[in-house]
Amino acid sequence: MTSAADTAPVAPKTKRDRTHYLYIAVIVAVALGILVGLTAPGVAVELKPLGTGFVNLIKMMISPIIFCTIVLGIGSVRKAAKVGAVGGIALGYFTAMSLVALGIGLVVGNILHPGEGLHLTDAIKQAGHAQVSSEALPPVDFALSIIPTTFASAFTEGQVLQTLIVALLTGFALQALGPVGAPVLRGIDHIQRLIFRILAMVMWAAPIGAFGAIAAVVGSAGVDALKSLAVLMLGFYVTCILFVFVVLGLLLRLVTGVNLFMLLRYLGREFLLIMSTSSSESALPLLIAKMEHLGVSKPVVGITVPTGYSFNLDGTMIYMTMASLYIAEALGTPMSIGEQIPLLLFLLVASKGAAGVSGAGLATLAGGLQSHKPALVDGIGLVVGIDRLMSEARAVTNFAGNAVATLLIGTWTKEVDKERVKQVLAGELPFDATLVDQAATPEETEAFEEDGKELAKA
Repeated sequence: MTSAADTAPVAPKTKRDRTHYLYIAVIVAVALGILVGLTAPGVAVELKPLGTGFVNLIKMMISPIIFCTIVLGIGSVRKAAKVGAVGGIALGYFTAMSLVALGIGLVVGNILHPGEGLHLTDAIKQAGHAQVSSEALPPVDFALSIIPTTFASAFTEGQVLQTLIVALLTGFALQALGPVGAPVLRGIDHIQRLIFRILAMVMWAAPIGAFGAIAAVVGSAGVDALKSLAVLMLGFYVTCILFVFVVLGLLLRLVTGVNLFMLLRYLGREFLLIMSTSSSESALPLLIAKMEHLGVSKPVVGITVPTGYSFNLDGTMIYMTMASLYIAEALGTPMSIGEQIPLLLFLLVASKGAAGVSGAGLATLAGGLQSHKPALVDGIGLVVGIDRLMSEARAVTNFAGNAVATLLIGTWTKEVDKERVKQVLAGELPFDATLVDQAATPEETEAFEEDGKELAKA
């Protein structure tokens, strides 16, 4: 005779997250690379192929990632537009704040010049100089080169701007097809999942790439390389802090009257989770549940938060700006303002939809550099060693930006209970953590979408 305990369903085991091992491995690899670079410079420079191999693996993923994220991003815009004023205000705000973040990163990067004076050996940067002198095309030829020979050649030839053209045409075509194009969008979504799974596998080679790249750079430039990387990291962290507490804090205070420090304290548990996982995606269900508890209406939360995770990437924008300027200066080919602005606008578009995926930022950065200055792609190896060390700041900034955006958009659409906001932030209505799992289910996500449609009808 079996007991109730024997017949009770066994809960599936939660798959253990092993990405923290990768994080530790990259740190160890960077330390070893620095040690080898300082103690055996000649040997260290010869390790450059390890970093080059990893960069080539990243380059392999550029075109499919750009294509999938752009096509699905356009689909997300169409979906958000259905919910009327909330979707329109959200997308307008996200675009404006992304431009602000890019502008701040551009100003700070041009003030700090973190890669300036980094004297690399010819073995490290000779390919870059050769490509810079040979890649310049007259304006007409450049415009014609953007058009791919065939639909597939945009992917096989590694031309990112051609991939972007094909992705935009595909996205708008699917948008025009309406419901008929939905199965194709779902198929592209599955392809994107496959591509990101491959990218996750590739990222396990990051310690090897980081070891080779850092060893070669330190062996070539010595202590100057470490100083330049430290300036980049410190400048990035300080820029993120200023953006969150000055730009977002001031905007939140002026529009809603809410103190940013109280909001951040309310979301303290989520920030700890993000710092431990290096991904703001891990706190998405918690943010949805907590913003609803705070007093923002369910339709606004359901529209703003998921859309913001793809379109409101303030920390990522700052990082890509400063990393691009660092790489250009470190390779001895600094970009003029005329070159910087088109690159950053490309990154603004290409980064949408890649949030929360480890390595997607590197791939997007590589894609932007390849489309505007192919020589600079070789410099990705210079930042791969510290990319993981800056991922927490990116994720925390992105998360804070989306939390603030939800309150702002809720206020603009008059979908916020201001009295409840005061009570919750004062600790009078504590959040019930047992509701988190319910808020994280797919059924809840569907409910959010249905509520959004009802809001649009109203």
